[in-house]
Amino acid sequence: MAIETATAQTPPRPMRADARRNYERLLAEARTAFTQHGTDASLEDIARRAGVGIGTLYRHFPNRTALMGAVFQGEICALLERSRELAQAPRPCQALIDWLRAIVDHASTYRGLSQALMACSGDETSELSRGCGLPLREAGSELLARAQQSGAVRSDVVIADLMQLTNAIALAVEQSPDDPELADRLLALAFTGLKAR
Repeated sequence: MAIETATAQTPPRPMRADARRNYERLLAEARTAFTQHGTDASLEDIARRAGVGIGTLYRHFPNRTALMGAVFQGEICALLERSRELAQAPRPCQALIDWLRAIVDHASTYRGLSQALMACSGDETSELSRGCGLPLREAGSELLARAQQSGAVRSDVVIADLMQLTNAIALAVEQSPDDPELADRLLALAFTGLKAR
């Protein structure tokens, strides 16, 4: 007797209404907790505030990075849409800077996100990397290539390094909340080193 197994083409089963409500409540509570307390917020507290047990949280999100990826998905979509808009901008180098600034703003909203993105950058199996890091890297690659083709950015700059640098800037901004100009100063300093000679 043949055993039926799920394949990559098998669509996921739709959630029951109560499971969907739990999922949405968990996302909402995680978003609030990550904003208020950072990405290392207690998963037990998130589950409790959502009115479910920790087992329910883990059924929906097997680990913290899966939960983080789901929470940030909407904002990642907004950043990807912004990259598509900037791909048509008349000044490619400024478009790249504007997009990286948007990433810094996003990452610094959630204490610990930039550090988590830096940590998972080399692990393409991580759900956070697959859901956030890789799509952002692909979008950034197009903007970087355009800036390089315009002659504004050195040809030896690679997107992986640029994303790590951007996350490092976001981490510095997160650690210096009383310096609202820090992100712009650090991005300007970084781009001084990226400029083509």
